[in-house]
Amino acid sequence: MKLNEKGLSNNKYWKDFGYDLPKYDRSTVIKNTSEKPKMIHFGAGNIFRIFYGNLVQNLLNEGIIDSGLIVAEGYDYEIIEKINNPHDNYSIAITLKTDGSIRKTVIGSIVESLILDSENESNFNRLNEIFRKDSLQIASFTITEKGYSLIDGEGNLLPSILRDIKNGPNKPESYIGKITSLLYTRYLSYEKPIAMVSMDNCSKNGDKLHNAVIEIAKKWVENNLVENEFVNYINDSNKVSFPLTMIDKITPRPSKDIEKLLKEDGVEEIEAIVTKKSTYVAPFVNAEECEYLVIEDVFPNGRPLLENDGVIFTTRENVEKVEKMKVCTCLNPIHTALAIFGCILNYDLISDEMKDKTLRKLAWGIGYKEGLPVVVDPGILDPKEFIDTVLNIRLPNIFIPDSPKRIATDTSQKLAIRFGETIKAYDTSLNLDISNLKLIPLVFAGWLRYLMGIDDNGKRFELSQDPMLNSLTSIMSSINIGDDKNFEEVLRPILEDKRIFGVNLYEVNMAKTVCNYFKEMISERGAVKVTLEKYV
Repeated sequence: MKLNEKGLSNNKYWKDFGYDLPKYDRSTVIKNTSEKPKMIHFGAGNIFRIFYGNLVQNLLNEGIIDSGLIVAEGYDYEIIEKINNPHDNYSIAITLKTDGSIRKTVIGSIVESLILDSENESNFNRLNEIFRKDSLQIASFTITEKGYSLIDGEGNLLPSILRDIKNGPNKPESYIGKITSLLYTRYLSYEKPIAMVSMDNCSKNGDKLHNAVIEIAKKWVENNLVENEFVNYINDSNKVSFPLTMIDKITPRPSKDIEKLLKEDGVEEIEAIVTKKSTYVAPFVNAEECEYLVIEDVFPNGRPLLENDGVIFTTRENVEKVEKMKVCTCLNPIHTALAIFGCILNYDLISDEMKDKTLRKLAWGIGYKEGLPVVVDPGILDPKEFIDTVLNIRLPNIFIPDSPKRIATDTSQKLAIRFGETIKAYDTSLNLDISNLKLIPLVFAGWLRYLMGIDDNGKRFELSQDPMLNSLTSIMSSINIGDDKNFEEVLRPILEDKRIFGVNLYEVNMAKTVCNYFKEMISERGAVKVTLEKYV
């Protein structure tokens, strides 16, 4: 059986193998979505398909909505060409539960896939057509945190951004340039309202999206390429809103075990691929059962009743509290710490790390001991219960094949939020002493040790992608295992960089501690594990 319209026409075959199928007339949903689209999403990755796609499918099944999702991919076009199109936009969601059971769901709520490329005339014209529609309520995004950046690792404007600023909205090259161009189309179409909803896993995601878009729009105004009123349109939340959100669901790379299971069921052409841009993608998505989505309720053109399937709509203040709780304390810092040391200690899975008493204690200490004292309870999710779930259910889940290497991607862009905010809270607190932070500087030292690209056994390993990798590894290249000297001057350019840590580690009296930990970690082979056992 194949995952496409023809293959799914044999409903009984799929149901006999335990698959949940769409309960709506997909042809009607496709027609409704084409004529009156309400939701378009940018970023055709795993979390979109298994979370947002499944959410919309549940609402379609219940008859709460009658139109589906359009997705546009602006970074890796192969996802559309090799996954979405051949399978008629269907996906299989594999939910891996902690009790070992598996739920298999065929998702059909994604009904149109487009390439976000101004050189692709037919697709870009269709996107402009969608943005002119009165019915469009939401443009949402999962394009990763770096997708909102207009600058490179050295702080310079990206070449594509420079060209977009010069050339205007007609043939944009950059991701944000294309998004701004589509918004300009909507502005020209009688300034129709829309919510631009970032669902990326980063702090103040809506603000990041707004700041990137408005920067390009202002440059276009300065260069007399668009009207000044376009900037006013973007800044008017009654016309264009940029809600803050907090999203959380672990969606690892496609699992070979799941691929094998699907093949045993008789599903054909289900193999995962690695694109030329190193995206791991398949017609299926495997992920954990737990999921959270909290959204600031600002939708100038209305919105579907997403709360009927668990989405929490609340105030901006509450989203900020929930997001800070998760990103700065209750999950992301723990994840990053495990990723760093997992790479050095040769762990393939986060779940395996949670079986290591020392690493589990490290995770416990970062969450409960150092993080929880500065968390503000948002009221809608309990911080301690959140950490309890993370440490006792989510991260130890052996059915979630999530790797330290994946989590270690772009670490230089994550440390400032995941740890820097806690450091700032301690530094300004009247009741907490920043010198009591022992594990966070241990993680920083571990990251510096990680940047050497040498595991604890002395063997080289491949570092995960990071926009600052070249400059950071250049600094670390003069240090070798077994060196016994003062590394402070070598490490100073990193330790005092507020872009990395959110603070200058010298100004908060943490640099010396990090250096001492680091010195112990490189003293000999096996020293990382010894240092962790000593201080954790």
